[in-house]
Amino acid sequence: MSIKFFRGRYSVLFSLIAFFLLASFLVRTVFVVISFSKADIGFASLIRIFLQGLVFDFGVAIFFSAGYAIYLLLLPQKWNRSWFNRIITYMGTFLVLLIIMFSFFAEFSFWNEFESRFNFIAVDYLVYTFEVINNIAQSYPLPILVGAMLLLTAFVMWLFYRAGSFAASFNSHTLFARRLLITGVIVVLSLLYGMFIKNSWAEQNSNHYQNELAKAGIYSFFAAFKNNELEYDLFYPLIDRNDAFAITRKDLREPGTSFIKDGFSIRRKISGNEVGAKPNVIMITIESFSADFMKYFGNANSLTPTLDSLATNSILFTNMYSTGTRTVRGMEALSLAIPPTPGNSIVRRPDNADLLTVGSIFKSAGYDRSFFYGGDGYFDNMNKYFGDNGYDVTDKGRKLTRGEAFKAKRNTIPDSEIHFSNAWGICDEDLYDAVIKDADFKDAGRRPFYDFVMTTSNHRPFTYPNGKIDIPSGTGREGAVKYTDFAIAQFLKKIKDKPWFKNTVLIFVADHCAASAGKNEIDISKYHIPCMIVNLDKVSHQKIENLCSQIDLYPTLFNLLGWSYESNLYGKNVLSENYTPRITLGTYQKLAYLKTDSLVILSPQQVVETYRYNKATNEQIPQKLPQSVINEAIAQYQTAYYLYKHGGLRN
Repeated sequence: MSIKFFRGRYSVLFSLIAFFLLASFLVRTVFVVISFSKADIGFASLIRIFLQGLVFDFGVAIFFSAGYAIYLLLLPQKWNRSWFNRIITYMGTFLVLLIIMFSFFAEFSFWNEFESRFNFIAVDYLVYTFEVINNIAQSYPLPILVGAMLLLTAFVMWLFYRAGSFAASFNSHTLFARRLLITGVIVVLSLLYGMFIKNSWAEQNSNHYQNELAKAGIYSFFAAFKNNELEYDLFYPLIDRNDAFAITRKDLREPGTSFIKDGFSIRRKISGNEVGAKPNVIMITIESFSADFMKYFGNANSLTPTLDSLATNSILFTNMYSTGTRTVRGMEALSLAIPPTPGNSIVRRPDNADLLTVGSIFKSAGYDRSFFYGGDGYFDNMNKYFGDNGYDVTDKGRKLTRGEAFKAKRNTIPDSEIHFSNAWGICDEDLYDAVIKDADFKDAGRRPFYDFVMTTSNHRPFTYPNGKIDIPSGTGREGAVKYTDFAIAQFLKKIKDKPWFKNTVLIFVADHCAASAGKNEIDISKYHIPCMIVNLDKVSHQKIENLCSQIDLYPTLFNLLGWSYESNLYGKNVLSENYTPRITLGTYQKLAYLKTDSLVILSPQQVVETYRYNKATNEQIPQKLPQSVINEAIAQYQTAYYLYKHGGLRN
């Protein structure tokens, strides 16, 4: 094809495509260099990464070009040199280039945080723009970055101008037939991409990094947006529903358990072995807190002296794993004790009110229940989820609009009680003060209380009050971890002399780890979290080493308290004599089931992968597993999804 073909009316469009492909190539190259050691890249995999990447990048360029191509097709020749067309072309080109620059900057920021191309998290971030924009503003020198992007955009515009792209477009006389051919090819290609080039095409390797490097950020973003909710029954492997519930009920059967309903239900009565104690319970759910932040689990930087001390004076779960990689997954696991069904957490889905939650069990035992959050609980639908499930809500947020109303009471932490805040919310010390103030009030009413407390300080931009610890605020994750531990120490110091403290059980557990990316799509080691139960009467220290999940926390606690209660939870008492170690965990699309060392991963298109998991080396070795183990994995997720969709989780 002659160079003249590219110098007509479509010269600016072809220049944009060429620039996008070149810039995407450079971004991918930087990511490859950054992740080279983790990605285990050889010559063949390097070629695959760049060839597949080129296909995805070209698809993005074609999508972005389609609208402009249609405009060029329909623009009458007599208007081609008009000021109207010049203004549209200059402004449109500048805007598209600026969007491209911003998307590449966002990709670097996202990769730094998640070591992944854009996914469902990026889609969520578009919904909660206030928190995200403020987080970016507080994490990066935004005026400099915006200025740099504007300058780069202007520079590329100048290159287009010097190369004659604008002049060639305005001075051209491209026949309608040729315009129809070019635009037609672009539109048809964009349609073919949308129908046949799936983002999952890049997921051909067991190494997560290689797959992500082959993808394109914008392409991945729209793929995630399209697949925001996945119906398990349509996309994942199934077994007979009767068999699925039979397997799940058998797994949940333990001493003192009797099922209340037959068939498609897991509702059961669990009988305690003594007169149940009724202490207050405060659960501190720590934002993004990996087990390996603690010295107890091998960290050499002495970041968590308080939690390390508690680890030797508590009921410590040494081998607990989160179900997911987002706060709402942790909330789902700790409030519903359910496996992570594909797509969004139930916390963020419709029809999630009046469920039989952990809070419902506390309510039946006569407890007041509250949810505390250091930020605006509108984020991730937290307030509505907890409010519609009977928790009183306390957060730092704006007034609710009429459409945001929920069933329970909502309190807002007053500005006079806030000494520090950032994009995500108030510092942990201020949040704990609100919890203490509420506990004083409830204790005066002589009713036991249960608090679900969600912190925010251990989150980018990693800022906290000055002068509290020896690491300057805003310098990185280690400082945020150390401040998080410091705030817990201050909380314990303030409550140890409270009249209600002696009869109050404290739980410290993470919502998820700080990072989830690894060489495997589901990297088991990146789900390992700390969990400890403190101040439980008659049990000063106990180490629980069984492999277990967040969903097992409350069934184990209720057993320790000797409670009898009605359960709809998938969690089990880890101390039961017939407990079998197993965990469920997942991303938005991939679902994992690990039973001892047998690992099953379920994916869309009814894909089943099986491995033998070596914890010592964190290796997933492909191996055929018994069908019974595969069926157990399928049953966990199939029944959980069925119960949610058909009202089986209702109170």
